Amino acid sequence: MECRSGCGACCIALSISSELPGMPDGKPAGVRCIHLLDDYSCSIYNDPSKPKVCTDFTAEREFCGSDREEAMTILFSLSI
Repeated sequence: MECRSGCGACCIALSISSELPGMPDGKPAGVRCIHLLDDYSCSIYNDPSKPKVCTDFTAEREFCGSDREEAMTILFSLSI
């Protein structure tokens, strides 16, 4: 499955415990990553400073559902 443009659910719903550029303590679940743009794309997507956890995340229907709202629900439920 290709990552859906205009989604960004993984950049909000998931907890990231590793350091992110500008977020040295990572981010808790439900907090928007500072690199998530208004169109829900990642401003550091092709940047080598993008954390490994983000690079390793692969969009799959099991986690991303059929739309952004379903992705938020599924991914947030995995973070709690």
